[in-house]
Amino acid sequence: MKTALVQYDIVWADPAANRRRLDALLESIPEVDLIVLPEMFSTGFATQPEGVAEESPSVTLEWMKAKAQEKDCAVAGSVALHEGGNFYNRFWFVKPDGEVTAYDKHHLFTYSGEHHRFTRGEERVVVEWRGFRFLLNVCYDLRFPVWSRNRKDYDAAIYVASWPSVRQFPWDTLLRARAIENQCYVLGVNRVGKDPSCVYAGGTAAVDPYGATLTACVPGAEQILVTDLDMGVLEAFRAKFPVLDDAEDFEIK
Repeated sequence: MKTALVQYDIVWADPAANRRRLDALLESIPEVDLIVLPEMFSTGFATQPEGVAEESPSVTLEWMKAKAQEKDCAVAGSVALHEGGNFYNRFWFVKPDGEVTAYDKHHLFTYSGEHHRFTRGEERVVVEWRGFRFLLNVCYDLRFPVWSRNRKDYDAAIYVASWPSVRQFPWDTLLRARAIENQCYVLGVNRVGKDPSCVYAGGTAAVDPYGATLTACVPGAEQILVTDLDMGVLEAFRAKFPVLDDAEDFEIK
């Protein structure tokens, strides 16, 4: 599974400008199976979404469908969406045939007031693509291991984020912790640049099931990180050291 993780500087509150920038950035990437974009990649992290969030039906979702078809790969990332009178931080995983899987961010970031404007999702979402099963997560979800608990139902966890540089160490550490405890690959995709509230240093990385960094973006720089996820390596590790067999069985309430 070849993935492209896109660390870039989001233009504040301008979906059209961000789509144009991504068109240029993605023009020369090699053939991949999956492109992953940051949290709220079309607007920046908008805790006051009125006038900033996209309206449903989303033009950016249509762009994702077109890009997935053009590149013959899945395209994933979250968008601030206004739908049915509510705001959602919605993670879309879009396949080349137009199939869309949606996950609404469960852990809204109360520290910034995200919970005052956005409606949280209640369902944990796993999507299968080209032999890999992906758990979809958004930013603050990374801090909650129970939500990410591997029930033997996924092979890689994706965390898309707008994670500020002042909390860079937790981001770097928790990506590796989630990989180790869940015996899975982890793809963490964070933005760079700044918005009206924060500065972002990136830290986009692919982590293997041992917790080792496969590849990582240069801090603070726009970069597309291409890396391979090897199902054979994952299956051999799980067979040799079956950690997940010994995990407690419980439900999230």
